[in-house]
Amino acid sequence: MTMDNEICVRLETTMGNITVKLYNETPKHRDNFIKLVKEQAYDNTSFHRVIKNFMIQGGDIQNKKLNYPTDYTIPAEFNPALFHKKGALAAARLGDNINPEKASSSCQFYIVTGNVFTTSQLTDMGKQINQVRLDSALQQVTRRHLKEILTLRKSNDKEGLSALQNTIYAEARKEVAQQAPFSFTPEQIQAYTTIGGAPHLDGAYTVFGEVIEGMEVVEQIEKVETDKNDRPGKEVCIIKASIVPEN
Repeated sequence: MTMDNEICVRLETTMGNITVKLYNETPKHRDNFIKLVKEQAYDNTSFHRVIKNFMIQGGDIQNKKLNYPTDYTIPAEFNPALFHKKGALAAARLGDNINPEKASSSCQFYIVTGNVFTTSQLTDMGKQINQVRLDSALQQVTRRHLKEILTLRKSNDKEGLSALQNTIYAEARKEVAQQAPFSFTPEQIQAYTTIGGAPHLDGAYTVFGEVIEGMEVVEQIEKVETDKNDRPGKEVCIIKASIVPEN
């Protein structure tokens, strides 16, 4: 099935069916997801991480112990029009400390449930996101100057360290200035203040689809009992994932 020429995938789970459409604006993620579905890689896998009022995560095909190559990543495909509203399908990834490019996992994905926010909360969150961007840039620039820092510290050159610190801050701000400051669009504000979602993830994780049928199943899954690692006590499985035929 297609919606406006968008491919749809049905996830048949032990708690009911979920149908998602894949965005054409994120072709690398779309094509990779379709490939794994056609290879039946997601069949008989579980939602291994579930957090109420946040998301359900699945697609850990490494645990199947089959010959699916998973040692690759997918370049981030950020698009302000595609965001973490309730029902969004997005790609999991490793953290910024080892993955500054924010490249996506080859297989793991999550579906957002989230919370509803006020406009003032979103304003504060936008400020925090911009600060995180600056902090991340500072860490990266500092790593590039690490040898100089160590040399200056060893020689107890306080003036040199102070000058280098100013240089690092200037370089970080210049890098951050290359992209527009983050702010939520009117469409994001409308969604997050009505149906809700996970706005703090915008611009950090790639959204590549959304649920079009079975959101009630997602909501049932997010309510299951979990352990301290957010793993469901009773396994919730994807029995089969398949491309939905066109009508």
